[in-house]
Amino acid sequence: MSRVGIYALVAMGISAYPPTGRCVVEYWRRPALEKIKVLIADDHPLVREGTHRVLEQDQGVEVVGEAVDGEEAVQLATSLKPDVVIMDVSMPRMDGIEATRKIKALRPETAVLVLSAYDDEFVFSLLEAGAAGYMLKSVRGRELIDAVRAVHVGESVLHPSVARKVLNRFVPVVGKPARQQPL
Repeated sequence: MSRVGIYALVAMGISAYPPTGRCVVEYWRRPALEKIKVLIADDHPLVREGTHRVLEQDQGVEVVGEAVDGEEAVQLATSLKPDVVIMDVSMPRMDGIEATRKIKALRPETAVLVLSAYDDEFVFSLLEAGAAGYMLKSVRGRELIDAVRAVHVGESVLHPSVARKVLNRFVPVVGKPARQQPL
């Protein structure tokens, strides 16, 4: 996660330090004693395969399953008992919002990390449904791995542009307005 992302979390009152008191970036990157079990839910095969390959790069993460829609994500979350579900928003049969709500009802100990191309109206619905984090598909592989590690230890993670939307909803924008560039 970039320094900007950490500052955005701190600005929202979300701790950038885990209970150990060590910087959260150091904490996420330390070797894990047990692998973090991850379920990937996305309706696009290329996204599932790419996410799987990125996660395989970290020896502390194990992908235990892949779901093609929200309904399958709920079923696999129940049977495979992952620590983290990486959830897309827009999927057939059941969207990511409803799937998140159901997974959190059935397995409250499973963290749901949203990985989406959308940073608009879905953000608040997913956070209300129980998502622990919301990242955009534009993130780098290391940022995704760091986000998985963070939600696994109980931290909340938001992509900086998502954090800005959340802040804008609750805190009025202060400071100078953005300078307009001439056309």
